[in-house]
Amino acid sequence: MLRERLRERLRERWREPGFGLVLVALAAVLPACGTVDAGVRDPDVADDGQAVETGAGAAAQAAELVPLRVGGIEIQVEIADDADERQRGLMYRESLEENQGMLFVYPEQRTLGFWMKDTLIPLDIAYIDREGRIVDIQQMEPQTTETHDSAAPAMYALEMNQGWFDANGIPIGDLIEF
Repeated sequence: MLRERLRERLRERWREPGFGLVLVALAAVLPACGTVDAGVRDPDVADDGQAVETGAGAAAQAAELVPLRVGGIEIQVEIADDADERQRGLMYRESLEENQGMLFVYPEQRTLGFWMKDTLIPLDIAYIDREGRIVDIQQMEPQTTETHDSAAPAMYALEMNQGWFDANGIPIGDLIEF
């Protein structure tokens, strides 16, 4: 249900004048940006069968922001819903605006794992199940290869500046609303 609402919101954005041109322009520019670190784990194949992501990635770019509500607080997120976007995440970013983050979307619910190699800023990660309920929140330090596995199966992961969930009183069990 949550995934369908996200897809519908993205479809609505596609219909907006100029949005298709932004995607075409990005498609023309991104190949010139090079590849992500070859040492990054494959997000779909891990030694133990779990999903493992880089957790945060890509140089800052003019990304489309989508509004979400977390525990009643409105935030703006970039969407990472394919393997390349999930692998790149927030890497190489030097900062992240207050109340902005990245939502990682997976095709199925499973144990997820993220690391912070090539990520320059400290982040919190909230793992979210298919119903939109936060099942785990962890703090992640920059430029480390420690894997942060979700405590329960999740379909989504939300990265925010480190301390954001505590500062806003967002506990495990709160809902994400699209």
